[in-house]
Amino acid sequence: MSTTNPPIPDATAEPPAESTAGTRDDPEPTPAADPHIDQNGSATTPIGISADRTGRPPTEPFDESADDNRMTTPDADLFATPAVPSSGSADVASAGSPEESYRAPIGTRDAAPPTSTADRVPAEPDRVSQSHNGIPVESTEGSVTAQSAEPSAGRSNSRGATTALAMRLHFYAGVFVGPFILIAALTGALYSVAPTLESIVNHDLLHVDSTGPARPLADQVAAAVAVEPKLALAAVDPAQHAGNTTRVLFTDPSLGESEQRAVFVDPATAKSVGVSVVYGSTGALPLRTWIDQLHRNLHLGQPGRLYSEAAASWLWVVALAGLVVWVRRASSRYRGLRRLMWPDRSRKGRLRTVNWHAAVGVWVLLPLLFLSATGMTWSTYAGAHVDALRAQSSWTTPSVSSALPGSAAQQGSSSSMPGMDMPGMDMPGMSMPGMDMSPSTAGTQPSTDRIAQVDKVFAVARGHHLDGSVEITLPATDHTAFVVKERRISGSLTQDAIAVDGVTGDVTDTVRYADWPLMAELANWGIALHMGMMFGLANQLLLLLTMLALITVIVRGYLMWWRRRPLRASRFALGTPPRRGVLRGIHPALLTGLVVIAAAVGWFAPVLGITLLGFLVVDIIIGLVQRRRATA
Repeated sequence: MSTTNPPIPDATAEPPAESTAGTRDDPEPTPAADPHIDQNGSATTPIGISADRTGRPPTEPFDESADDNRMTTPDADLFATPAVPSSGSADVASAGSPEESYRAPIGTRDAAPPTSTADRVPAEPDRVSQSHNGIPVESTEGSVTAQSAEPSAGRSNSRGATTALAMRLHFYAGVFVGPFILIAALTGALYSVAPTLESIVNHDLLHVDSTGPARPLADQVAAAVAVEPKLALAAVDPAQHAGNTTRVLFTDPSLGESEQRAVFVDPATAKSVGVSVVYGSTGALPLRTWIDQLHRNLHLGQPGRLYSEAAASWLWVVALAGLVVWVRRASSRYRGLRRLMWPDRSRKGRLRTVNWHAAVGVWVLLPLLFLSATGMTWSTYAGAHVDALRAQSSWTTPSVSSALPGSAAQQGSSSSMPGMDMPGMDMPGMSMPGMDMSPSTAGTQPSTDRIAQVDKVFAVARGHHLDGSVEITLPATDHTAFVVKERRISGSLTQDAIAVDGVTGDVTDTVRYADWPLMAELANWGIALHMGMMFGLANQLLLLLTMLALITVIVRGYLMWWRRRPLRASRFALGTPPRRGVLRGIHPALLTGLVVIAAAVGWFAPVLGITLLGFLVVDIIIGLVQRRRATA
């Protein structure tokens, strides 16, 4: 094994423009003498490892929360590849204390005081002594032999390089994709409380003060038809509770996709109280629809959906990469993993920001992974792969057939997913209640007889245990049945559906929620939870708190980046990124596995794959330019 220590920058040489030393929060270490300096003053480097512009070997990961608030500290070597001494090397030297090595330049902001050695966790027994920019690090036993260190050197090398790779990925994705995630979090916070806002703003349409028994449902439908006589009647949503309005839906060719015109009727008086446009299977009113479109595509149409797909595709990557870095750091720095879940409030300045950034990220990790996965199902490109996977795995939601027995009409057992559409996020192939009709019958108004049959069909549905809020789709022809399905509303966990012959009152087809495939049930619950409609107000508050926490994590991340800008540079200088060359320290087998996984994920989520490839290309170009400048 080589005894060469990591290279030390020449103290007399002028630092390059892009040097990471001298950041505003990272005190610049004074180079210590090192025996591995050639006659020309250049630091030697182990064979096969190239040093970056700061003089550190590529396998040393980026450490942004060092205890002495600078970029290179003794604890930084917790992530570095040990420089294993050979059997003929001298005994390791005693480690210098952090207090002795703390040297903060004048003008450094938010510099944390040196951390006492009592607060540090002793190194692992098999850790070898190593030097990092002149600061020795040693095991708790004082000295180790090369023979005991060599078996763990390879594992430590790959582990440290993998952690450094996670840090580099977390950094670049956070910097460049962070704005998209931040916008998604801001609009998502607004969308999470949209149902409550809708009930407040549209109270006069959704609720009435009249009392008394409800008039027959046919009378309420007839009153709505009188308001919109030129539009085709599509469906009716009977009032579920006293004080609620009945919603009668019409097909309006002048409206957009998945939009219908609704007439709201007072059940007690059978009089219209207002007309509005509704959207999607949940019947979102204009305010909630506008908020949804803002969250979905920023009101930019199909091109705008790329923003939300990028945010959903990268969210889980950024979160998991950050978790890898923080788990490694917390488990190495502290006794146990208490700091993994709770920030160290004794820290000051940038270190306090780091602790809160990581701890809050851990708190909301599971909700973020859930929102990322469910959000990708509504995306354009990754969502198409999700649809194909569901179809191939028989995870699609069964739909009730409205074809009457013995009729020539065959609507078949479509494998579309009724009720799986989210307002403003409808996926191709998904049917919407009240819109089940062919082009030839789109403008056909149901006869008076069919309107009179609504009460009978409603009673049959109640007799078959469809007890929640339901939507009754009226047939457009004599060969189809009424379809009654439980609506997706706040607090509804099931979506049973039946088809009823309006003439005889016979049930011709039934689809119970309990008969759905397990994955279809989980997907339906996931959609409702993502929309804030599974547990009512509690669900909405959970989403709101998650989005607010995510916003603070992103803002703190950018704050840490800003505080890493060079001290002696201009006031508009940017923070320094993690160093290059970490891939060289990863074992080839592990690196191959990572490449295969990245390729598979990139194929499944093309927006993620293309942007990841773009990051790689830009990074390579920057590296080539820096190398050319260094050799010029």
